[in-house]
Amino acid sequence: CLIHFYKRNMALVKAGRNLFRRLPKSKLQERNNSSLVTTSFQDEGQIALITLNNPGKLNALTEPMGDELTEQVHQLKTNKDLRAAILTGAGKAFSAGGDLDWLLARHRDTPENNFEIMLKFYNRFLVMRELPVPIIGAINGPAIGAGFCLALGGTDIRVAHTKAKMGLTFTKLGLHPGMAATHFLPQIAGPQVAADLLLTGRLVGSEEAVRLGLVAQASDSCADTSLQIARDICKSAPVSVSTLLKTLRNKQNINLDQSLRRESEAQAECYPTNDLKEGVTALQEKRKPIFKGD
Repeated sequence: CLIHFYKRNMALVKAGRNLFRRLPKSKLQERNNSSLVTTSFQDEGQIALITLNNPGKLNALTEPMGDELTEQVHQLKTNKDLRAAILTGAGKAFSAGGDLDWLLARHRDTPENNFEIMLKFYNRFLVMRELPVPIIGAINGPAIGAGFCLALGGTDIRVAHTKAKMGLTFTKLGLHPGMAATHFLPQIAGPQVAADLLLTGRLVGSEEAVRLGLVAQASDSCADTSLQIARDICKSAPVSVSTLLKTLRNKQNINLDQSLRRESEAQAECYPTNDLKEGVTALQEKRKPIFKGD
């Protein structure tokens, strides 16, 4: 589900380069140009573009990146001019998931510590749900594992590039899914589709993602399409949009905390296993894992 998977599959992501370069630079106002997350503004500050900014590692989700995202979301929450936001990734990927070395560190840690560490890790990225404006996920390239979890749980509407690949490949690593994958995916696509994608860990293309309801649209320019959606939202009455957004998210949030705790518990159970170590090591060594159930 992670970054090294795509080092051997780069042909799948050539079209996922940073499509937002085509936005008019004269209309973009930089707010924060931190190393791992950047925020800029469009349309006189009404639309925020939040970019995961570690393209050299395909925007792998890390604790420092999550800390920067949290800080910027907290700043944006106080922006009274903001009407919509777009979340995307710099370079070739939206996010290729977590960091393999960090997963191996979890293998060496205790279940008690891992339970707390995972809860904090989820919340660093699901903080997007605290932003009180509609969020469009512009999936400009691979969204894998925790990266796809962020798209599912951290955005309200998703647009995928026509060549983007998406999937929740946790079980292929010997790991239980996390970051509310088991909570949001059944809500979005139904329990049958959720079971299929989570248990097999298979990847889907943009056409299938639209058919399954994982994304709203597929586009050759997910940047332009996402921006148009954001602009359409900005044309609606602000109070009606904000109250509707709260209604929709409140429904989605029912039992969310319980789901996150269950996922943290299950991942903490998986981390010490030899299968987890084998899955991560096999990915690093670019070979098929041999799982033995221990």
